[in-house]
Amino acid sequence: MHALDNVIWKALTTRQAEFAESFNQARRFVPEVSPLAAFREPTTEGYESLAGLLSTRGTIGLFLEMPYQARPGWSFVAGAPMPEMVYEGANAQLQASHPGLHPADSRGRLSPHKPDPEIVELGAADSPDMMELTALTKPGPFNKRTHELGTYLGIRRNGKLVALAGERLKVPGYTEVSAVCTHPEHTGHGYARILTNEVLKRIRGRGETPFLHVREDNVRAIELYESLGFSRRVLLHFAVLRKE
Repeated sequence: MHALDNVIWKALTTRQAEFAESFNQARRFVPEVSPLAAFREPTTEGYESLAGLLSTRGTIGLFLEMPYQARPGWSFVAGAPMPEMVYEGANAQLQASHPGLHPADSRGRLSPHKPDPEIVELGAADSPDMMELTALTKPGPFNKRTHELGTYLGIRRNGKLVALAGERLKVPGYTEVSAVCTHPEHTGHGYARILTNEVLKRIRGRGETPFLHVREDNVRAIELYESLGFSRRVLLHFAVLRKE
């Protein structure tokens, strides 16, 4: 098995076990932290264990290796194919397109004449702003206490949070880059690249390998991540399920 196989289960049974609620063969994050959940294996027992974690008509999010197949007692709410990408270093395609360009030179500065915007660390007091921005831009599930999973960084303009990136799932040797988003009125300034690079720098500074998940139809984001040195490892399938 690869270290990132069944990554939610591994996170909830290793580095992020403190956030786990458990029932038999299933685990989920405390709901205020994240709606993500997992089972040891996608068997009948796995789905029954998952049901044991939820109240009537509760909703959870799963990362599946195959597209969701209908199961008794569950309804499919939403989902999408979702590549998992792992950081492998300087991107060869970028180097081929820009000979002599060092990866550090591709950070996406606003312009040669302007300094990068100030990056601020975000915490509990910033949670309402983070929830507002992620609700608008929809980079993935983000709840009241999601920020507790790792470091979250932001860029503010006139006091308003306009860009965000941070850390979510953590397993031995790996940390996920997550919630990368920019307010639609503030795109085109390289904020996503600047914040993602800073998150990468901090993860790698701990001797860990960054990875991430992105919707397959988000071509612009995938191109950004490839330019930063990420490569696709496997295609997963995100599924939001409701217990009947």
